Amino acid sequence: MDVILEILKYALPSIFLLILAYMMLSNFMENEEKRRAYFIRKETQKSALPARLAAYERLALFLERITPSQLIVRESSKGLNVRQYQGVLVKAIRNEFEHNVSQQIYISEHAWRYVVTSKSAIVGIINQLAGELEPGEPGIELGKKVLNHFMEMDLEPSRKAIAYLKNEIARELLP
Repeated sequence: MDVILEILKYALPSIFLLILAYMMLSNFMENEEKRRAYFIRKETQKSALPARLAAYERLALFLERITPSQLIVRESSKGLNVRQYQGVLVKAIRNEFEHNVSQQIYISEHAWRYVVTSKSAIVGIINQLAGELEPGEPGIELGKKVLNHFMEMDLEPSRKAIAYLKNEIARELLP
């Protein structure tokens, strides 16, 4: 019995120190891994920031380009009837969208939904207004009707989306 007590007297503190050392080392290793992950994430964000800002810029430009006042100035209705001009406007919007669709990788899902909703709303309004006119009327009539409709709106869909993009950049990307 004395031998067992003598062994425990020396073994118990050693076991306690071993457990304590293990806990300290595992805690240190865990903190070191978190520190490494933090620095890697920080470096990744630093290199990704220019690409993300460029994506926001391109999408803001896209939204500006599909704003009806910009779109109608850029896309001539000369010699086109309402149906043809409707097709030209919708095709221009879709081409702009397809050109910028890859930018969704760099922005939040919510911001991307704003962009897509804005595009869809503008196309929907153009289609609705074209449906209210006779297909054979001159295309300029559609242009006028679209401009008047969007001038009566409090806030155009593209302006709402641009405002959201600006807020998101300010909130998430810029210190």
